[in-house]
Amino acid sequence: MKKGNPYGTHRVIEPKGVLPQPALKIDNTMEIYDNEILIDVQTLNVDSASFTQIREQANGDIEEIKKIMMGIVAERGKHQNPVTGSGGMLIGTVEKIGPALEGKTDLKVGDKIATLVSLSLTPLVIDEILEVRADIDQVDIKGKAILFESGIYAKLPDDLPENLALSVLDVAGAPAQTAKLVKPGDTVVIIGGTGKSGMLCLYEAKKRAGVTGKVICVGSREETINRVKSLGLADVYIKANATDAVGLMEKVSEVTNGEMADIVINTVNIPNTEMSSILCTKDGGLVYFFSMATSFTKAALGAEGVGKDVTMLIGNGYTKGHAEISLQIMRESESLRKVFEELYA
Repeated sequence: MKKGNPYGTHRVIEPKGVLPQPALKIDNTMEIYDNEILIDVQTLNVDSASFTQIREQANGDIEEIKKIMMGIVAERGKHQNPVTGSGGMLIGTVEKIGPALEGKTDLKVGDKIATLVSLSLTPLVIDEILEVRADIDQVDIKGKAILFESGIYAKLPDDLPENLALSVLDVAGAPAQTAKLVKPGDTVVIIGGTGKSGMLCLYEAKKRAGVTGKVICVGSREETINRVKSLGLADVYIKANATDAVGLMEKVSEVTNGEMADIVINTVNIPNTEMSSILCTKDGGLVYFFSMATSFTKAALGAEGVGKDVTMLIGNGYTKGHAEISLQIMRESESLRKVFEELYA
């Protein structure tokens, strides 16, 4: 059996010398190296920014969505959207474990897992797309995938439905980072607060900011704002277009008496919301860009252009304990879990 690199560089075809995520093409043959895990894939949870782009490209046509996804994997050996650069994650069953991982993993053949690394670096083969659930960005397939030695994962919990766990784990980094960043008394703005990751971030922000803090939910539709209101996830609700930077800034200024936010968390799945996030943040504050539609160039040069001294964090989808923190929200909040089951499971 061939020996593999812990980070999967042995799978990179083009260009040589890079890691699997930025690679244009990787080897997706399903014969495993000594330090890899073979997964029989059940469901792909496509990144929201990626799926939104694919759906728009396909004009909502399900067969066209299938064709685009199959084409991406055929071309790249992984599901990495060429427009957004992002992927998603998967759930499946462990089929084979390389001998070099003996004693290094708690997994065994037959375990149901969710991979917590992006599909944009995961060797993947799709034999057939069985169902596309376009409203929740999930796609059931027949196929296989490879998890590298460095790849993180979570065993699926027994007390939550599989599709619910997948939906939550797909965005686990966002609420977990929120839990780390928000302090008692903070004013926090969640842009895209009515979406999947947004609602989880609101829950954690409210818990961490406490009674002396203020949590502000920004959404674009009355219907979804009312849903979040019914859950009591925020203190203030703003209906706004997240791409209208000045308009949103004025609304946040109004509800914060001109002080703006200590922390702004951006979870939207559309481009051109960088300046909204920056302008809503007070000088010395922090912006956390969880959205995969974020442009580093627009954020960096935009902040400089308006003279804003803010710290900007890239939305690393991994932080220690992120899976446990996110799944725990579903156990703590019966009302939020019910909404997630209705929307995503």
